[in-house]
Amino acid sequence: VQLVESGGGLVQAGGSLRLSCAASGFTTNDYAIGWFRQAPGKEREGVSCISNYNGNTHYADSVKGRFTISKDSAKMTVFLQMNNLKPDDTAVYYCAAVRGSWYGLQGYEYDYWGQGIQVTVSA
Repeated sequence: VQLVESGGGLVQAGGSLRLSCAASGFTTNDYAIGWFRQAPGKEREGVSCISNYNGNTHYADSVKGRFTISKDSAKMTVFLQMNNLKPDDTAVYYCAAVRGSWYGLQGYEYDYWGQGIQVTVSA
């Protein structure tokens, strides 16, 4: 089982980035996928997640209305479209997978994690 994030980088405030999470070794149809982030000196924060069961999504209040999670099951890839980025969004972003119908922003529930990718938003 492997998750690989891509699409991070440096962007100015107000800009956009799209993160991708490519899964291998399992099918995303059997796993819910979540995005998490961790800024220096801060605890890991759940950002968004998508259910494998019905495609329902959930967002942290801090990103609601700015971020959109989606998935391409054929490509076994989950995306996080991030618009109107703010300096406070600067963090290492991780995608994670949990098997079954549950989905949520509690990181400890997830079974598999990617290596993370840096997102930096300049003021």
